[in-house]
Amino acid sequence: MIFSEKKRRMPGEFEEHRGTLMIWPVRPGSWPNGGVAAKQAFCTVMEAILESEEVWLLADEAHLEEAKRMAPVGVQVLELESDDAWARDVGPTFVEENDRIVGIDWEFNAWGGRVDGLYVHWEKDDRVASEFCKKTGYPVENAHPFVLEGGSIHSDGEGTILTTASCLLSKGRNPLLTKEQIEEKLRTYLGAEKVIWLPRGIYQDETNEHVDNVCAFVRPGEVVLAWTDDKEDPQYALSLACLEQLKQVTDAKGRKLKVHKLPIPAVPITVQEEDLQGYEFEEGEDQREAGERLAASYVNFYITNGGVLVPQFGDVKDETAVQIMGELFPDRRIYPILARDILLGGGNIHCITQQIPTGGRKE
Repeated sequence: MIFSEKKRRMPGEFEEHRGTLMIWPVRPGSWPNGGVAAKQAFCTVMEAILESEEVWLLADEAHLEEAKRMAPVGVQVLELESDDAWARDVGPTFVEENDRIVGIDWEFNAWGGRVDGLYVHWEKDDRVASEFCKKTGYPVENAHPFVLEGGSIHSDGEGTILTTASCLLSKGRNPLLTKEQIEEKLRTYLGAEKVIWLPRGIYQDETNEHVDNVCAFVRPGEVVLAWTDDKEDPQYALSLACLEQLKQVTDAKGRKLKVHKLPIPAVPITVQEEDLQGYEFEEGEDQREAGERLAASYVNFYITNGGVLVPQFGDVKDETAVQIMGELFPDRRIYPILARDILLGGGNIHCITQQIPTGGRKE
C-alpha cells in the first residue's frame, strides 16, 4: 500500500528515538576470527545506546543464544535471519506519516548487485526490513524494485535529503532511472522537498561512497564534512568537490548550509596481514588485501537520544574529532568508541545502527 497522499517526512537522526536496530555480526567474509573482536565492539556500541534508548538486536537461530549471552542487559534480541550485520542498509528506513511511523523496505542488492555488489547472495538481507516491521508491529511500505541503502541518505527532518551521485547514480542500483526519477522516488517515499547531491564520498568506500561516511546533518541547516588539508591525499579532491557543492546549494527551507569540517585520520587505516588470516570468503565475495586502505571517517558517527557515538582509530585526529563533536552537540554525551574492528567489516558505527523514531505503530 502507498500512503503518498498523506503528509510524510524522514525525521532527522538528532530527533527523539524510540530505539535502535542492530544485527549480530557473524559473516566470516566480513568479520575475521569468528567475529570475536567485532562482537565486543558491537556490544560496546549497544552499551552506549542503552543509556538513553532501547536496542533491538537481530540474530539467526544458530547464533541466537550467543547473542543473548553476550549482548548487554536490556537488549531485546529477536530471531531473524540476515546475510550480514549492516542494519543501516538492510533495515527499514523509518518515516513519520501523520500520527504514525512507517518503515520503508527498499530493495537491497549488496551495494551493486551483479555489477559491483560485494557478495553473491543477499536474499536474507533483502527481507530484513519487512520482517523486522512485522515482528515489531510497524506498518511497512514495499519500495521494491527501487534499490537504496539507508547509508546513502541523510535527512535534516525538514524536507532536505543529502546523498551522493557516485552512489545513487551507480550502474549497479537503478540504471534505468534518471537522476530526476530517483529524486521523485525520494520525494514519494521520504517526503523529500529538496535533494542535495554531493558528487563523491570517502575514498575507497566500497558502497560506491555512501553519504553517511562523508557528510551528515547535525541539525537543520548545519552539516559536518569529512576533510583533509593534505592535497596529496586522494580524499582531498573528493572532499573539496563536496565543499564546493555545499557552498552553492540551499536546503528545503532556502537556507545556506553551515559546514563544519571534520578531519579524517592523519594516517590511513589499512588492512594488516594478520587481519587477513581470520577471514573466510565465499566464492564471488569481495575480498580484502593486505595494505588495502579502509574508508575510515569520523563522520560515520551515530546520534542517540542522550549521546553521540564517535569512531576512534588510534589516530592523532581521534581527540580532535571528539572535541569538534562535543562542541556541535553540547547537550549530548560524546562516546569515543574504538571502531577499527567494525571498520574491518567495511563500515562503521553508523552503518551498524538504524534509528527508530518515536511515534505510534497504528496499523
